Amino acid sequence: MLFLLFHALGSFVAVLTLSLIFCVPKHFLIYSGIVGSIGWTIYIGLMETGLNEMLNMFTAALLVAVISHLFARIFKAPVTVFLIPGILPLVPGVGMYRIIYYILQENSTMAGYYFLYTLQMAGMIAIAIFITDTFFKIWNKTHQG
Repeated sequence: MLFLLFHALGSFVAVLTLSLIFCVPKHFLIYSGIVGSIGWTIYIGLMETGLNEMLNMFTAALLVAVISHLFARIFKAPVTVFLIPGILPLVPGVGMYRIIYYILQENSTMAGYYFLYTLQMAGMIAIAIFITDTFFKIWNKTHQG
């Protein structure tokens, strides 16, 4: 439990800092931090259960996208104010680092493995955002007319 709390706090601070760099309006800073913290904590929590890593990434990214859309409607702000900083903890930066590392080590097998791994992880994030955006667009069309 303490492990998840540590991750939640760390991701909150990371997203809050990134939100400051991205010039997110001050009254939305806490909320963008909450979005990122929830997404990362869910991802880490699911990883502890031993479930499939790609499914965990998809689930966490889907949750980040849904919360971002809900916050955007509640606070009458653009979705990107919450989504872009909130998705940061899920971005597979370690995979990208390993690709370059193994290319420099001239280990094409491992570089290829991490390339595919990183592509899949990024794909899960993109698919989750696409599904959420599509759902909310359909929801808006059916409830406006």
